Amino acid sequence: MQGLWVCQSGGNKICRQKKSYTHRFRRYVISLLDYMTIQDISSILHTSWGLVKEIDKVSLGRRYKSIDIKDVRYIAIDEFSVKRGHKYMTVVMDLETRRIIYVNEGRAIESLVPLFKRFKRLDTAPKAIAMDMWPAYISAVTDYFPGTPIVFDRFHIESNLNKTISGIRKAVFRDETDLNKRKLIKGTRWLLLKNNQDLNEDKSEKEKLELALDVNRPLATAYYLKEDLKLFWSQGNIDKAKRFLGSWAAKAIASGITLMVKFAHSLLGHRTGLFSWFENKISTGPLEGMNNKIKVLKRKAYGYRDMEYFKLKIYNLHHAKYPLL
Repeated sequence: MQGLWVCQSGGNKICRQKKSYTHRFRRYVISLLDYMTIQDISSILHTSWGLVKEIDKVSLGRRYKSIDIKDVRYIAIDEFSVKRGHKYMTVVMDLETRRIIYVNEGRAIESLVPLFKRFKRLDTAPKAIAMDMWPAYISAVTDYFPGTPIVFDRFHIESNLNKTISGIRKAVFRDETDLNKRKLIKGTRWLLLKNNQDLNEDKSEKEKLELALDVNRPLATAYYLKEDLKLFWSQGNIDKAKRFLGSWAAKAIASGITLMVKFAHSLLGHRTGLFSWFENKISTGPLEGMNNKIKVLKRKAYGYRDMEYFKLKIYNLHHAKYPLL
């Protein structure tokens, strides 16, 4: 129980005003932090949560005081929600080492500037950058690294398309006057978003979906366009991809479905980033997985009031050896 001291008012207190624990105690706590949570260590050592947290914060601060980015070649950029009210944080991952190399508050251009300035000072630049189609991130990259390929991630493209399909379904349901048809359309949201091959035969999901599509042509058109777009990433080269996207966009625009037309124009406007995937096959997939861990980390701690400590814990996620759940 190194680290205990007797305060003037009497009773044993854990280091409240000064560091009264030994280096050996600190090293022991740090060794445990790789394998268990702060609460676990606090319970085992019969010490305060705050003491263990402070030891952890100081140790992580030293470990991640300066993250080496000199040899970073491929990065992924994404954001995650910190709290309600559109509060976000930007996170950047080195896709080769799968380590978080940068975390900052917000998701504006300014959120990425400190990292990009470091790249500039080191006279280096990423070979390619994977991200979604958020305008601020695109502007930051084009300002600091003109000519560096931007790769728009398949996950985000399909996610945006799924939102479009959901919007179309809602509009169709709202405008439909036949009660029987409305009843068929009402329960199809998840069926429309599922991959066709994932439909459960035991639950007759395929039959239910086909019935709903049969009674509404716009919904059927949107669904088959969604399934067709998945073939884009299986095209062998950029030339084939260009022909495929042109053909797909023409069909989507010809459908006359307002939301689908808008989505097709959006893809055409960002087509360079889509075609970049065939030369730099990177994605934000690994970062999406890390973002899920970050969300679990946030929930497990019931939110972080100490933002600096939260950032340090994110940097250390790849290092922790205990399960988050």
